[in-house]
Amino acid sequence: MADLPLVCTLDAGTLETRRDQLLPGLIAAADSREDLTDGVRLRFPDPDILPRVLQVVDVERKCCRFLRFEVALEPDLGPIWLTVTGPPGTREFLATL
Repeated sequence: MADLPLVCTLDAGTLETRRDQLLPGLIAAADSREDLTDGVRLRFPDPDILPRVLQVVDVERKCCRFLRFEVALEPDLGPIWLTVTGPPGTREFLATL
């Protein structure tokens, strides 16, 4: 992973038109955000958002190959946690979104 560049392969126009369907839209839908040294942790209270979270992760892992995604589901249909991390500079990259 250390050899992968911290860049998104989508051009600026595509990123702007698909913003709501990508990580920026998902970050906006989170009810809490915790900055980590190597990324960010997001919380979603509505369990019905799971398909959207998984869809965004599937798309993002193809265009931002340096990112690591972890999805955690709390018991009894509790909140969904998405942790997005990567090599040094990832937190700053995510902040630009």
